[in-house]
Amino acid sequence: MTTASAMILAAGRGERMRPLTDSTPKPLLRVRGQALVDWHVRALVQGGFKDLVLNTAWLGEQIPPHLEPLAHTLGAQLRYSHEGRDFGRALETAGGILRALPLLGEVFWVVAGDVFVPDFAFTQGAVERFVASGKQAHLWLVPNPPHNPGGDFGLSDAGAVLNLPAGDAGRHGTFSTIALYRRAFFTRPDSPAPAGNPQGVATALAPLLRAAMDRGEVSGERYAGAWTDVGTPERLAQLNA
Repeated sequence: MTTASAMILAAGRGERMRPLTDSTPKPLLRVRGQALVDWHVRALVQGGFKDLVLNTAWLGEQIPPHLEPLAHTLGAQLRYSHEGRDFGRALETAGGILRALPLLGEVFWVVAGDVFVPDFAFTQGAVERFVASGKQAHLWLVPNPPHNPGGDFGLSDAGAVLNLPAGDAGRHGTFSTIALYRRAFFTRPDSPAPAGNPQGVATALAPLLRAAMDRGEVSGERYAGAWTDVGTPERLAQLNA
């Protein structure tokens, strides 16, 4: 059985969520009685994944004292990559993963701390299928929401995620932020930074994914359950209505 760790992305500033995020990091905003990040921690532990890594930046000092009691109750191990403390800023998604890579295993989950996906199941079966596939990344795509009508990627009948040009009608999937990765995805010779990202290179994930799609290294599947990118106060209010 492959042992997988998990990373919850929790470093963003949450500009569109202001003024709510002026005093609270976005992953600690509450949805239906729990902080957003709590939902992920509980779901990962329920799936058997207790080795959890979080990156922090904006108001990141609030996250460990919030999460430690929950982690203790659930038997989870939390480790942190404090980008704000180390570099004074967040490193974007790929830069943050590269920074945290020494804390992660050969195969790991990633999910953004600001999406609400209450029914998603992180399963060992998904990990084993991914490992057996030989792919470098496996993405869960959701139907395009109103705020992203053009979508992000396509998905073939064979389960390959496709890098289609903007405006292509086949871009009918939006990246949920939930994915499985191999460490090797981030340690290619053309990687923007070495593992550990000692210089704090800020870099986006999408270009790395698109290049891997063009090499045929990214698989995916559709997720039809409830999913919300909690990117605005209005969306948060709708979830809590």
